[in-house]
Amino acid sequence: MTSISEDSDKEKVRSVSVDLNNDASLVIDIPDALCERDKVKFTVHTKTTLSSFQKPEFSVPRQHEEFIWLHDTIVETEEYAGLIIPPAPPKPDFEGPREKMHKLGEGESSMTKEEYAKMKQELEAEYLAVFKKTVQVHEVFLQRLSSHPIFRKDRNFQIFLEYDQDLSVRRKNAKEMFGGFFKNMVKSADEVLISGVKEVDEFFEQEKTFLLDYSSKIKDATAKAEKMTRSHKNVADDYNHISGALNSTAADNNTAFKK
Repeated sequence: MTSISEDSDKEKVRSVSVDLNNDASLVIDIPDALCERDKVKFTVHTKTTLSSFQKPEFSVPRQHEEFIWLHDTIVETEEYAGLIIPPAPPKPDFEGPREKMHKLGEGESSMTKEEYAKMKQELEAEYLAVFKKTVQVHEVFLQRLSSHPIFRKDRNFQIFLEYDQDLSVRRKNAKEMFGGFFKNMVKSADEVLISGVKEVDEFFEQEKTFLLDYSSKIKDATAKAEKMTRSHKNVADDYNHISGALNSTAADNNTAFKK
């Protein structure tokens, strides 16, 4: 059971997992996480049958900045131009619950013991919910990468999962371990358009087809409505001419009758 004390900011919880691991050959989760003031250390656990990894099962500690590093390296990889890259998880933010807890501590003397205990319990629950959500979004980010047929093979991703040291220290030497995946090749816009990999998203393709068909039908209906409006105008013009002719005839008849 997780507790929050006034003397310590360290919390350890079991994450609430959203399972996106459809392929048993690469299963990733974050079973534990530790919060130390402004930093969260995630335990990233991997179980795999892929031969590209050195072990079938392993765990490594990771911080939020290393998740951002992974996201940025994938975004900057030219070969992935046109692919839908999962968004980076947001930075952990516990300032709200901590500020409330601090104020509660300051006002403890003005409350009864029961009131203080109740409010503390509510704030602990709020803090825990925020913390679990933070762990969950980081876990989902990794699972989206692992479920992608291309990103799951990315060397940077494999380093993130398997290398058991701080990536900010090892980053410049990553090429030494795995070789060749930090490419600084510059491509022109034409080359990217011609050779870039394009990913087809079935949902968006269906939506696109529907909207194009809908737009076409709207244009057709608009054209028919305009044609009908013109026909009504022509009929109205004809009625005006007939009315004018009848008025003229009536006037002539009245003149002849008077004579």
